[in-house]
Amino acid sequence: MSNYTVTKREEAVDFMAQWPGYGEMRHYTQALGNEQVSFSWRSMPAGTGGRGSYGHRHPGQEEIYFVISGTVTFKIDDDVFEAGPQTAVRIGGDAFRSIHNDTDSEAQLLLFSTLVEGAQEGTEQAQDFWPE
Repeated sequence: MSNYTVTKREEAVDFMAQWPGYGEMRHYTQALGNEQVSFSWRSMPAGTGGRGSYGHRHPGQEEIYFVISGTVTFKIDDDVFEAGPQTAVRIGGDAFRSIHNDTDSEAQLLLFSTLVEGAQEGTEQAQDFWPE
């Protein structure tokens, strides 16, 4: 492997493509060939996200959400709060989480975590986590 990799948006898998109208979530990790860091970019149209749905967690794997633009509402376990531009939120692996864009404008975020073998398979969901 080279000492660097360059990846364009179109080369990163869009996890949200299966849900039209809910924005994009581009996983750059595989496209970059990352060995240690998981990295995603998320675009959330107004009124989209996890409210009225499930929450999830990644036991043993913390995540960092960085709000680039817009305002996003977080639900982490029983806490609900807003985070705006230039705000970073660290979430421990044992905490259930979900995010929602309650505003009239698009929001964009970056998501980072350590790259852990089998982490996606270890993801746990909590149904009815964030009622409407």
